[in-house]
Amino acid sequence: MDTIFHLKDSTLVAELFGEIDHHVCDKIRDDIDKELELYRVDHLIFDFSKVTFMDSSGIGVVLGRYKKLKKSGGVVTIRGASRLVRQILDMSGIFTLMEYEEEEEHDGE
Repeated sequence: MDTIFHLKDSTLVAELFGEIDHHVCDKIRDDIDKELELYRVDHLIFDFSKVTFMDSSGIGVVLGRYKKLKKSGGVVTIRGASRLVRQILDMSGIFTLMEYEEEEEHDGE
């Protein structure tokens, strides 16, 4: 699985694809951590709009990145999850820690 990154100012968007399970979580985690170290952002957005399935290992990836950014005063946002993925995230309590947005907001571009 590849993760596509978009950087704008101090915000990094991690666009995820396909199924997120224990088989791909190490790669996703490593890829995101490398980008966070490289750019030192203060806002990370997980874009789940192209994710078809996620299990509890995906929750671990999100929570781990949340803890990393929180240490430096940063924030994490979840974007565009399908109904099923959003239910999984909601059951984990993740939305008590971070915001959810339906889709990317366009700034008149």
